[in-house]
Amino acid sequence: MKTHDANHYQRIWRWHFYAGLFVAPFLILLSLTGIVYLFKPQLDNLMYPELMKVTPASQTLSADQLLVKAMVTMPDASLSKYLPPVSPDASAQFIVRQGGRELTLFLDPASGALLGTLDNQWNLQAVARALHAELLIGTTGDRLIELAAGWGIVLLISGLYLWWPRKGPGVGGILWPRMSQRGRLWWRDLHAVVGFWGAGFLLLLLLSGMTWTGFWGDQFANVWNRFPAAMWNEVPKSAPLTRSLNQAHSQTVPWGTETLPMPSSQPVAEGHDHSAMNHGDGHDGMVMPSHRIPLQQVVEIARERKVTPGYSITPPAGESGVYTIALFADDPRNDATLHIDQYSGKVLADVRWQDYGPVAKTVETGVMLHTGKLYGWPHQLVMLIICLMVLLSAVSGLWIWWSRRPQGRLAAPPLPAKLPPMRGAIAVLVLLGVCFPLVGASMLVIWLLDSLIFSRRETEAAQTS
Repeated sequence: MKTHDANHYQRIWRWHFYAGLFVAPFLILLSLTGIVYLFKPQLDNLMYPELMKVTPASQTLSADQLLVKAMVTMPDASLSKYLPPVSPDASAQFIVRQGGRELTLFLDPASGALLGTLDNQWNLQAVARALHAELLIGTTGDRLIELAAGWGIVLLISGLYLWWPRKGPGVGGILWPRMSQRGRLWWRDLHAVVGFWGAGFLLLLLLSGMTWTGFWGDQFANVWNRFPAAMWNEVPKSAPLTRSLNQAHSQTVPWGTETLPMPSSQPVAEGHDHSAMNHGDGHDGMVMPSHRIPLQQVVEIARERKVTPGYSITPPAGESGVYTIALFADDPRNDATLHIDQYSGKVLADVRWQDYGPVAKTVETGVMLHTGKLYGWPHQLVMLIICLMVLLSAVSGLWIWWSRRPQGRLAAPPLPAKLPPMRGAIAVLVLLGVCFPLVGASMLVIWLLDSLIFSRRETEAAQTS
């Protein structure tokens, strides 16, 4: 390798090292939690069969009758969401809040018997999802995940540069590990080869995952998700957005409708009463004013509008709130977000796949590819292999560093004696920094630390040794 090329290689290797040291622990965590969430349907049925499944019956109770049964069981709780049975042998679910906790009540649709409860924030799937989204520490965790995803792109690009063949014929150590090697060289081959084959898949995971982050993801959605004013009789002014229904541990509405403004219900004239059965919302406990339409009527609206089973119904928040029917479907072409006037039952907004713009359709498809839901169990197995490849690449990279680092030192690859200009690499870093501002700001910090502190300490250590 020529001196000029060697200097480039050494400089990029140093940035790959910094990126890897920061990103690898996140990739390990995201891979493990991703595998748990990937197999959510199978794990839920395996872990909670007595909650999820019922004996099919010819006649079932209405949503309001089921809610009355839930009220008797937990009268001091407030209703957050209702999930109608997805099939004849599935339970009905009411998500409620009680004493600072969020619980799911599972009821038999035929008898209304309570099958059991589940803490929505402290079960395997909820914890895995919250760790995957924000490390269980809220906004700070979300920003760290976003930084890790952005630096993951730096890691990927620099890794491909280091992987690129530079000497001699043969594909050993390039397309597959050289089995004759031992020790660090074998681990290096494994790291490089797995990283190469998984690079495209990792890029898809990083970019699709970034769309869900709280800083860059929100800004991206605000720019690209726009809905025509013709969708409303009266365009909402300064309304909360539909994304307010989503939480770190659970997903209610699709990404494509997160920026949809929440319309307002129009209160009925004083003295007018629809004589609907009492049921709950997220603020007034399990009992609500009788002039709201029955919960069962909202179920009928979903059926009439041909919303695919698996949707949820979120009750109104306050007097001007709306019912929201939402389906975050495995196949995004079945996505649905409907806002319903709580008094008249009028459909105020009905957003489906055909209403999404090209970017929203691309993102929704990418998210379903990311979560392994689009093509059934074969898709799950493919995503499992990809997660294992990411996990193996991250673990092998950390092992290579740990096994060769001098005691008590970070052991970053040394700076070349003469720093090359590296205009192309700098242009790529600037582009990434502009596209992902948090990553750009952290690049400046790392560059300053590397130039002013780390490199000087390494020079002093080398002189004294």
